[in-house]
Amino acid sequence: MLKVDGITVDFDGFKAIDNFSMTLERGQLRVLIGPNGAGKSTLCDTIIGRVRAASGHVWLNGEDITALPEFEIVRRGICRKFQTPGVLPSLTVRDNLALAARRDRRWWTGFGHAVDATERVRVDEILAAIGLEDRATTLAGLLAHGEKQWLEIGMVVATGAELLLLDEPTAGMGPNETSRTAKLIKSLLGKHAVLVIDHDMKFVEELGGKVTVMHQGKFLKQGTVEQIRNDPDVAAVYLGRSEREEA
Repeated sequence: MLKVDGITVDFDGFKAIDNFSMTLERGQLRVLIGPNGAGKSTLCDTIIGRVRAASGHVWLNGEDITALPEFEIVRRGICRKFQTPGVLPSLTVRDNLALAARRDRRWWTGFGHAVDATERVRVDEILAAIGLEDRATTLAGLLAHGEKQWLEIGMVVATGAELLLLDEPTAGMGPNETSRTAKLIKSLLGKHAVLVIDHDMKFVEELGGKVTVMHQGKFLKQGTVEQIRNDPDVAAVYLGRSEREEA
């Protein structure tokens, strides 16, 4: 479904991404890890059209989307969650989801129009999936941090996007919230392909699935969590310190 082919992103001579390639199948989970500055978020920015590649191509369902504007890429079925929750604090949880679920996304139709029956059903389903049914009428600004993260994941799902890009979805969460987030993400697979960016290896272990490792903007390794954990090259650039601390 997604093919990133030889992408290079150059910021005034600094290669944030250097000839990076990967593929993602429909309905699949992929976890992208790497140390700070590896280029993970820049890759997401490039996939969704926020950053332009100096060379290489991004393909979605066989279409080259590399040069398309961001809004056109979103229309084709990619939606991204950023590290910091971007919920609308003055609206309720339900209203945040309802806006995201709008099939007509022209800005002037987003306010002052009733939610149709199909969209109401969709919102109810997502409220149940993210575990915020009892918070549906709460203003989003009053939610706890973890709840805001779940709400934004729900908003990304509500768009109906085929590919979800989740950038550090557990940032600021405790262990219990992190485990709950892993279960939520796994429940989305099949209907959605999900690319998760994170560096918390315990969270990565809970997610399972295939892991791709970036280092200095380049592809380093790919495999299962166990293979990545036991790889000496990965340990040297990313896991070495934490492995010694655990020992």
